[in-house]
Amino acid sequence: MPWSAVLRFTDPEVCAAAVQGADVEVFPTARGCFDTEITKVRFDRLWMQRFHSALPQVATVVHKPDRKAISFLTGPQSQTLTYCGLEVLPGDVIVSRGGVIHKRFGRDDRSGAMSLPTNEWNTALKAITGRELAETQQGSIVRPDAALMSRLLRLHNAVGQLARESPDILELPEVGRALEERLIHIMVRCLSESTARPITTGGHRHDAIMARFEEFLAAHPDRPLYLTEICAGIGVAERTLRAACEEHLGMGPIRYLTLRRLHLVRSALRAAEANGTSVTRIVTDHGFWELGRFSVAYRTLFGESPSETLRRPAQQRMNRLDRPSSLPIDASAARLN
Repeated sequence: MPWSAVLRFTDPEVCAAAVQGADVEVFPTARGCFDTEITKVRFDRLWMQRFHSALPQVATVVHKPDRKAISFLTGPQSQTLTYCGLEVLPGDVIVSRGGVIHKRFGRDDRSGAMSLPTNEWNTALKAITGRELAETQQGSIVRPDAALMSRLLRLHNAVGQLARESPDILELPEVGRALEERLIHIMVRCLSESTARPITTGGHRHDAIMARFEEFLAAHPDRPLYLTEICAGIGVAERTLRAACEEHLGMGPIRYLTLRRLHLVRSALRAAEANGTSVTRIVTDHGFWELGRFSVAYRTLFGESPSETLRRPAQQRMNRLDRPSSLPIDASAARLN
């Protein structure tokens, strides 16, 4: 049976875990209160999501291999989004691919996504268009016919509004089935009647470098990493890695590694018992030894001192569900993932 939920998060880790169909890491890149809302709707085959985030952020995404997804901007013309170093414009559609991808969002991001099981994806394409998606369109940014894209955005928004205001209507079997069929049909039409943006040889090379970079980080999730060992480990020169990081992440590798370690420290502080450990121990375990400079950087990014983070009582990280649930919060989060 179709179901929907509107969730609001004040913690980037919990928010990332709630994204359906992908493994995600979210790193806000500017100071401020993290505030992201995710609207989820699941039909029998099609899953859709809508996102609204206040802070600019970098996201590392690995889509689940059993689903194929698209994503696109849903907000005003002034929005900024970069996908694997390429600017995404309003009216563009990102067609997901395997492996690690990076997205950079500006402030007040408003975006949407849709996905189907891989076998259903191919079946729908053949049923509606008589063919599979062209190889040049897979894993790329495509530009659909403007009228079709406008229809997709209107329908996606309408379903999101139903999830917010009248979720019981979405749970009616025939309504859910009709909306699912319309969403699948217009999605396939948008993909089949589109032109793909070509990716240069240099772009493919940077994609491969960033995939190895993220694989190296994933292999060492809980310890500080440094540029020399990373370059040696993935077999690229520092200058080459810097160029790839600037293109994909909007920052050099040293800044990204520092940002990543700051978030690792915050996660460790939030998980620790205040009377069982010290800020100094956690901070130095993550490779920060200039404690004064670290405290300034931490406060600048998170708006509080490390000791304030450590002392705060365990809190309910998922800020609220927009409507009541009979399940405990942890169970709700698991169900919605």
